[in-house]
Amino acid sequence: MDIRQIDDEYSVSGQITLDELDEIKALGFKSIVCHRPDHESPDQTSFSIIEARAKELGLEIAHVPVGPMGVTEEAVQGMVDALDEFPRPMLGYCRSGARSTAIYQKTHHIRN
Repeated sequence: MDIRQIDDEYSVSGQITLDELDEIKALGFKSIVCHRPDHESPDQTSFSIIEARAKELGLEIAHVPVGPMGVTEEAVQGMVDALDEFPRPMLGYCRSGARSTAIYQKTHHIRN
C-alpha cells in the first residue's frame, strides 16, 4: 500500500485490500472514500467487502466511483458530501490514486 498525503486532512492510495484496513485504521485514518467502480479489474476487491470490514473497524466509508466518464459533477458532489460529513483524516483510493487526487482537487472551489 502506497499512501500519499495530499494535505493534513486527505491522503490517497491505489487499490486497498481487506487485510490493509487494519493498518489504515492504525495509521489514524477515520474515513475512506472509494473512487473505483466495482469490476474494473478481475483482481479488485469489491467495495461491499471493503465497506463491511471498514465499518467493523469503526471507519466511515463511501463509494463515489469515477469511471470512464471522468470526474463528473455528480461525483464531485458526492465527494463534497463525504468531506462535509466524515471525520478526517480521510483516505481516498482508486486503482492508482490519480482519480482520488483529481476529485479532491475539484472540490476545493466548492468547499473554500
